[in-house]
Amino acid sequence: MPDRMPKVVLALLAGLIALALGSGAQAQAPKGLAGTWKLNAAKSKFSPGPAPKSMTVTYTPAGDSIKIVVDVTPPEGPAQHWEMTGNYDGKEYPVTGNPNADMASFKLVNDRTGVSTFKKDGKVTATNRRVLSADGKTLTITSKGRTADGKARNDLQVFEK
Repeated sequence: MPDRMPKVVLALLAGLIALALGSGAQAQAPKGLAGTWKLNAAKSKFSPGPAPKSMTVTYTPAGDSIKIVVDVTPPEGPAQHWEMTGNYDGKEYPVTGNPNADMASFKLVNDRTGVSTFKKDGKVTATNRRVLSADGKTLTITSKGRTADGKARNDLQVFEK
């Protein structure tokens, strides 16, 4: 029995370590990301333009997930309200209200950088790289994708709290 004790203890420790690592595997958004961010159009660049009339993005922790709400008034047409909730685990989650996306996936690059991929009907429509400044006051999103008429789109969006 004494020879088995170390093996049992090691097995128990390995199981506890695996459980602890597994519970942290679903990376959460950085705490500094939570809150409402407003687009600073003067510091942003939209190619092709023009910039939206207004845009806010709100990040809210939702358990192990993050809820993202976007309110945007495009240069033309009615205001839009988009919502999505997901984990930073690379899996796809539903998007509602966005005319150019019905699914999105999220991955963390590091504690201040994340990448989101948006799809419509299974095709990638945009890839966004989000970087939170070290002081937590600026959120920069570089977005690459296609416009509704198929033109390449490269936007640099600067948001402030």
